[in-house]
Amino acid sequence: MGQCCDTRAMKLNVWKQLASEEGKEIPDDEYAQRLMLYAGADHVWHKALHWETAESEVDRLKLRLSQLYYYHLLRLRESIEGLKEWLDAVLRAGIPCAVVSSLDRINMVWALERMGLKKYFQVAWILHEFGSLTSQLDRKPSKCVVFEDDPRGKTAAHNCTMMAVALIGAHPAYELVQADLAVASFNELSVINLRRLFAKKGSGFKDRQKQIIEESPSKRKLTIDTIF
Repeated sequence: MGQCCDTRAMKLNVWKQLASEEGKEIPDDEYAQRLMLYAGADHVWHKALHWETAESEVDRLKLRLSQLYYYHLLRLRESIEGLKEWLDAVLRAGIPCAVVSSLDRINMVWALERMGLKKYFQVAWILHEFGSLTSQLDRKPSKCVVFEDDPRGKTAAHNCTMMAVALIGAHPAYELVQADLAVASFNELSVINLRRLFAKKGSGFKDRQKQIIEESPSKRKLTIDTIF
């Protein structure tokens, strides 16, 4: 879902709201802000915030953080720039699409409906692994493309022999160099570009696969559901 809408400002606001409720302060340094955007809650507690919080309170704070996140996320109504135009082109080309999110299925569908995106996706995935999901799209993994703004998502895609298109923004271009294609926005994409990627795939891609698999972290788990 992070590639459907810009959630970065929202994430920081969620952390700030939680801090305000608890009478705490949020560090304004770049390191702490980056952790709040991309790291898990446990990592943020211990590496960025340093709040004096009893371990028995951590679960309560994590639950409240999740509630605030969902509250704000479900009020987003604008998709990221260029996304609808790109999905229109993919739909016209007859290419099936899926969306991956940490949201539960009901809230994910509601969010897609509010942004006017539900019609483009045939399948919804919960959480973040790409291993066995392609059967739902009736495609081999090697015939699929993952759109990610996180280097870990790119690695997970390559581990499953999928292509990976990186969206520059959440991470700088130099952190996304292993992607098969990197773009600043969906406006730079075309169906022809994707077909050219597969035409160029060849042995070089497989060699890259082997290297990435050897260096990759553990896979992220996922459950599958269909929207219709």
